[in-house]
Amino acid sequence: MVESAPFRWRNTTDAQRRTLLAAALGWMLDAFDVMLYSIVLATLLGEFSMTKATAGLLNTLTLIASAIGSFFFGVWADRFGRRRMLSASILTYSIFTFACGFSSSVAMLAALRFLLGLGMGGEWNAGATLVAETWPSAWRGRALGIVQSSWAIGYALAAMVAQIVLARAGWRWVFFVGVLPALVTVWIQRSVPEPEIWRQARTSPPGISGKRALWSAALPRLLVLLAMNTFGMFAWWGLFTWIPAYLALPIAEGGRGFTLFGFTSFLVVLNLCGMWPGYILFGWLADTLGRKRAIVLYLACAAVSVAAFAAARSPGWILLTASIAAFAVGMAFYDAFSFIQVTIAAFILLALGTATLSAPTPRAAPADA
Repeated sequence: MVESAPFRWRNTTDAQRRTLLAAALGWMLDAFDVMLYSIVLATLLGEFSMTKATAGLLNTLTLIASAIGSFFFGVWADRFGRRRMLSASILTYSIFTFACGFSSSVAMLAALRFLLGLGMGGEWNAGATLVAETWPSAWRGRALGIVQSSWAIGYALAAMVAQIVLARAGWRWVFFVGVLPALVTVWIQRSVPEPEIWRQARTSPPGISGKRALWSAALPRLLVLLAMNTFGMFAWWGLFTWIPAYLALPIAEGGRGFTLFGFTSFLVVLNLCGMWPGYILFGWLADTLGRKRAIVLYLACAAVSVAAFAAARSPGWILLTASIAAFAVGMAFYDAFSFIQVTIAAFILLALGTATLSAPTPRAAPADA
């Protein structure tokens, strides 16, 4: 049985591996594109004579758009398929990241960041749902942990690429590089299958009464999860939007005065030694302790570590406390988001009248017990 079988990569199906890789690439490249703004934010403040309040507003617009994009891409994913909407969302944020390089005013940059956010939210939805509907529940926490750990890799890549490009060209070229993720959509369209659960729902959709029963059962839990995720989003983006600018701005302007090399090295260590292992460990804890206990544990660690980071002044303590905060805060938000996807997938399974995922699992039982 999958429920009792240990998680091994060789025990997964080809479809599960492909969907995991597709979703992970989507999250990694999403982070790469979206976090470019935060990395060049200190430069943009001077380029457009922006206040910090205006810079924060631009990121707020991106996040508002991500909520809108998540909803509409989710509706379209139910109709046209998870794979297609994953590709469409990646194309959306890639194209509009590229377009940000042509910005000639704050208003133009704000509009393009808003459009970029539509794709960002769509990718979060389509990628997580693709995995949640393909992997058995006993392994789903680890699968989503692997997917979301790629966000840290994308953030670190963005920091390294931005350093190379900024040293040789202007900030506009940093955004131009952001079109490259669009290339991965060719492989996704050719090689990634749609989840069996989605195909079942298309061939035997539940009736009106079934849909009403589904929403009646799911809505109370989803509202609680939505509230939890809203606060998690506030924490994550409030912290990580401003960490790059906080490091790069002069001390006289409220920053820490890091050089470009020190700034990049800090972000790479922060992501690969703090955020990335936090994602991976959370997946294991979610499958071992349960989703709720793991989230509560991470939220408690996040509350303590963020306060310590705010109080840190020396570079060594800033790096240590920021890495611990990245370890905890990232999962407090992103796995709350996964929890929503897993909950929705579970209710869809019930609506279809099945207790299993249909994809076979070699060397183990074919589905959830």
